[in-house]
Amino acid sequence: MNRRLIVVGAVAAMAFGAAYAFLTSAQNSHPQLAAEPAPKLDVEQVLVANQNIALGTTLEESAVGWQPWPKASLSEFMIVSSGDPNAIKDVKGSIARTAFMRGEPIRRDKLVKSGSGGFMSAILPSGMRAVAIKVDNAGDSYAGGFILPNDRVDVVRIARDDEASKTRGVEVLSAETILTNVRVLAIGQNVEEQNGKKVVTGANATLELDPEQVNIIILAQHVGNSNLHLVLRSLADSAGPPETVVDGGPKGGGLTVVRFGAVQQALR
Repeated sequence: MNRRLIVVGAVAAMAFGAAYAFLTSAQNSHPQLAAEPAPKLDVEQVLVANQNIALGTTLEESAVGWQPWPKASLSEFMIVSSGDPNAIKDVKGSIARTAFMRGEPIRRDKLVKSGSGGFMSAILPSGMRAVAIKVDNAGDSYAGGFILPNDRVDVVRIARDDEASKTRGVEVLSAETILTNVRVLAIGQNVEEQNGKKVVTGANATLELDPEQVNIIILAQHVGNSNLHLVLRSLADSAGPPETVVDGGPKGGGLTVVRFGAVQQALR
């Protein structure tokens, strides 16, 4: 019995060895193709943001750095080391006109040097104006204080209707939207000096408007028995330019605006 097992084992070993030798020779008969080296990519050192940089941030040297960038993808707005090796020191102290994401190339047209003009004028597009309106410092008139720079808002005017209040014997208020999709440039507090001390007396919102809208909102701000509120818009509803809403209110009345001799109707 043991002899049979020995013979069977020997035959199996010989068969395995023959199969292994056959497979080895078959593999050797087909030479493997050598991998071709990847083509060398031409790159340039481009100045990028080392961190997220918010709008209005004053740049420090640590906020930017050099990063390899494919030459084929270079833009004329990018800052490259071959053209400006001292760019890191040059951009130090500049103010970001727009936000930069980490790894995003730094562009000179998105920076403004301190001392070369006010920051607000630097971020204003051509043809637009910045105008401040009064809001309360508790945030009740601007979405509970959650409106931030670069948000889009509608401007709503709340006014007391004197005629209706007199007729009905109770105070009658009206609300009307006068501007929509307006960009907020800044939200800040008003600090005044009283009895030798600086105290917070209220807040203001600075809005980006065209010249015609500036006239409308200034008039709305100075009409008696009225105040302005900002209504935050969804990001999905923020595309497009700001618009003036033609709304004369419940009775269709309005302020008479005379500009360069021409009479036009504004808001109530």
